[in-house]
Amino acid sequence: MISAAAATARAETLTNKTFSYFSVGGRTAAELDDELSKRGPKMKNTGSRHPGATRIRFGGSVTYVRRGEKCYVGDAKVTLTTNIILPRWKHRRTASKSLALIWDTLSSDIKRHEERHAEIARNHARDLEKQLKALRPDKDCDRLQQKVDRVTAAAVEAHDKDQARFDRVESYNFNERMLRLLTHRLEAAQ
Repeated sequence: MISAAAATARAETLTNKTFSYFSVGGRTAAELDDELSKRGPKMKNTGSRHPGATRIRFGGSVTYVRRGEKCYVGDAKVTLTTNIILPRWKHRRTASKSLALIWDTLSSDIKRHEERHAEIARNHARDLEKQLKALRPDKDCDRLQQKVDRVTAAAVEAHDKDQARFDRVESYNFNERMLRLLTHRLEAAQ
């Protein structure tokens, strides 16, 4: 007999999240900003550098089963690999208290932002897996494969739009959010 926990674990979308880091120097806020702009990961779609990034790769497999006159999705497994790329400041230990506070606030916000990108991808991967498993059978396995391809393409497009929407909102609110976070940290430090 299979336990409920084992059955749930087997039904779970397979995800793998890793972290990698890039070093930045600088001894002032302006130098840190410049370092992040020079050394941050380059975005494929814009060619510009960012203070952090999340590389996302979807994969998986779908099997087909013929029962009588119909072809069914036998199983669908969606896999997701995310690599969160974050900055690491070389001079954090020797920084002034105020610059360390700014860095800690900024780096914490960068990590939160990138973790949210990974979460958005996880949610889309789970939704895609459910959609694939719920596909209605077809008389022809090739046509069912075409349905799988269409559902997958639509899911990837929806994912990309959600990621872009998240970035737009975050970018629009960045200054306000940083001021609020800095104020909160300053008050907590006193």
